[in-house]
Amino acid sequence: MIDKLPDKRIEASAPCRIDLGGTLDISTFHLPLARFKPVTFNAALDSRTKVVLEPYRKGLVKVSSKGFESAEFPVGQAPFDHPTGLMFAVASYFGVGDAHIRIESSSPVRSALGGSSVAAVALCAAFFSALSESEERERISRDRIVLLAHALEQSVAGVPCGVQDQLAAAYGGINAWQWTDRQGPGFFLREPLFEKSGPDGFSKRIRIAYCGIPHESKDINSRWVKGFVAGERRSEWLEIIRCAQSFVDALKKENYKDAAEWMNRETDIRLAMTPDVLDETGMKLAQAARAVGCGARFTGAGGGGCVWAVGELEDVLRLDGEWENILSERSDACMLDAGIDTQGLRCDGLCW
Repeated sequence: MIDKLPDKRIEASAPCRIDLGGTLDISTFHLPLARFKPVTFNAALDSRTKVVLEPYRKGLVKVSSKGFESAEFPVGQAPFDHPTGLMFAVASYFGVGDAHIRIESSSPVRSALGGSSVAAVALCAAFFSALSESEERERISRDRIVLLAHALEQSVAGVPCGVQDQLAAAYGGINAWQWTDRQGPGFFLREPLFEKSGPDGFSKRIRIAYCGIPHESKDINSRWVKGFVAGERRSEWLEIIRCAQSFVDALKKENYKDAAEWMNRETDIRLAMTPDVLDETGMKLAQAARAVGCGARFTGAGGGGCVWAVGELEDVLRLDGEWENILSERSDACMLDAGIDTQGLRCDGLCW
């Protein structure tokens, strides 16, 4: 599709996210359960992943990303099971053989904030921007980028993948996503939250902590998928749908006390199914949040990475010191900025 990159650097960036109700965005779940109106909540964070696309030596694709050793391969020969294999898969889709892909993330590596999916969205946008024909660039939509990035990730992951990470990256903001029984584009419905009041009230009432241990979500996700396909835990997944729906309803009313209760209920169900979704530090953080009246949940599929909390303002303020003390026990653990990104995907040469 792209014979040669333009002789200039192209930049694209997109935000990471926090979430609740994830896994329901995987078609294995939301298609059979569509009649129950499954919904996933996510909020895009003011913590962006930037991709820089530059010309490189002919016939080679190079990927450089913080936390990973740089790698380069001849075009068409890059292994997709490499730690940065998804980026090589995106380059392969566009047929590029002279590119240097630089990835810069402001969030910790493998923090369960959707970083790899976000990078794929940004990289797809950068490659689309490099298309030589302006009329083709004009046909690029955020949905097209989302669906392509998701399809590529699922094809190389070897397990079913959800699409909420890509959607948060593309659209930004605070959203509830309803998953329907439609096939192809349009199988999700977006409901923006806090459009009138703005995101600041929500941002002040959440906290995000990195537990200091990188996550690996494929194992937990694959166990959930295998169990569901085998007919196990069906009642629990229906209850997770109810929790996610009720959590969203509570946020619409700006009732953070109820939102916290529904978040804790959803977390309890996940813990009963897979106790390792919270590591030791994550469990301490969750218990501390509950002790002051807040809700707490792992991000993504858990198993390391981040924990986030929500509650009434006075409860969240009481939580600050408790979490700081817990995080001080691990050298790499830290609190993260809880600001909300409202712009979503940004890319040189593309507009929506």
